[in-house]
Amino acid sequence: MVKTLMLAKVMMMKLQFSTKQMEYIANATKRWNFKIGATQCGKTYVDVAYVIPSRIRALIGKSGLIVIMGVSKGTIERNVLQPMRDIWGDELVGTINSQNMAELFGRTVYCLGAENVGQVRKIRGSKIAYLYGDEVVDWNREVFELLKSRLSLPYSCADLTGNPAEPTHYIKKFTDQVSFSIYSQHWELFDNVFLSKTYIEEICKEYLGTVYYDRYILGKWKRAEGIIYINFAANPNAFIIDECPRLLKIVCGIDFGGNKSKAAFHATGFTYGMKEVIVLKASLASDQLNQDPEMLNNEFIEFANYVYMKYKMFFISNYDNAEPVLARGIQNAVIKSGCKTELEPAWKIAINQRIRLTNSLISAKRLFIMRGEADVFVSALSEAAWNPKSLVDERLDNGSSNIDSLDAFEYTIEKDHDELMTASLSERN
Repeated sequence: MVKTLMLAKVMMMKLQFSTKQMEYIANATKRWNFKIGATQCGKTYVDVAYVIPSRIRALIGKSGLIVIMGVSKGTIERNVLQPMRDIWGDELVGTINSQNMAELFGRTVYCLGAENVGQVRKIRGSKIAYLYGDEVVDWNREVFELLKSRLSLPYSCADLTGNPAEPTHYIKKFTDQVSFSIYSQHWELFDNVFLSKTYIEEICKEYLGTVYYDRYILGKWKRAEGIIYINFAANPNAFIIDECPRLLKIVCGIDFGGNKSKAAFHATGFTYGMKEVIVLKASLASDQLNQDPEMLNNEFIEFANYVYMKYKMFFISNYDNAEPVLARGIQNAVIKSGCKTELEPAWKIAINQRIRLTNSLISAKRLFIMRGEADVFVSALSEAAWNPKSLVDERLDNGSSNIDSLDAFEYTIEKDHDELMTASLSERN
């Protein structure tokens, strides 16, 4: 291990960094060190290539836990550990075991998801020597507050990265403090001098006109306003197709709606490599208040049979798990009818996470809609708007737009979120 660490030191000396990255290395000497700004700008690369290894090596022989925290264990592996492993190899960068620990550069490191406060309670009472935080802006606020009290050793420090959100976000308020213990660095996409001019032009086009341009290109804290899917709303016809490409699989979504709204059914097809998402069929149930479960069951079976007969593929149908009685009714009706689908509960990941994925598909020209099969969905995407009265990112849900069709669609793509996003990045590269 000593020999391996010596080799690591030599490798660090050979790595190339941008001026912005070198600026962070030189100035991130506080207890709390933040890099907040654009996506794909090199924030995480400098961490996995230099900052994290050097922080861990500096703690050899010192007490205190080392913690890497992200939105989930999955994002820690994807955003931090795998890129670090690509540079330093398996011997220095291990994998997360069943106890949420991994061996990194000769130290045992806790790898915890920030989805809920229970993750942090696993290390309650422990003192943290080093904390690395990925996507900190998306953390549960209570998690961040608990961690603040854990960095209590004289040499404790944290490196945290994230993309900006609304200007009232608690992380912005924290980093705006005038404090000798906080260093915060702002990043734009253009700070990454290693990106090609073509890549920058393409990603700028994708986000142009949306709140994500200000946040993910310019790295600004920006309030979400107006139409959500502005690139779609500006020209819906550009996303309409007449012929369906060859499909890898089909997934259906069922949203039971709420007060004064109808249940929505949605069928989505995915091409090979998850490169394209095809809206095959979308419709609303006849019964507005879901007062006739039998009618609802029959209409879904008719919908599912239509999809199967047209595309000849067995498929999974993800249903809104907030209505267990209606879900059981459809489940029983599907089994009794012999319908070629199997029902599973939707994950219902965060709405804003679903919105970002949908916007990414639209901006990358990877979302298409079969002509005449999903007019309700075309209207829903065109009319979806941010809540003008909310201080946080919140989709307007006051009956003025068809949120149920959006939910049903999102239930069809959410379980493939990571693969779809990965495919989007590979297409850009």
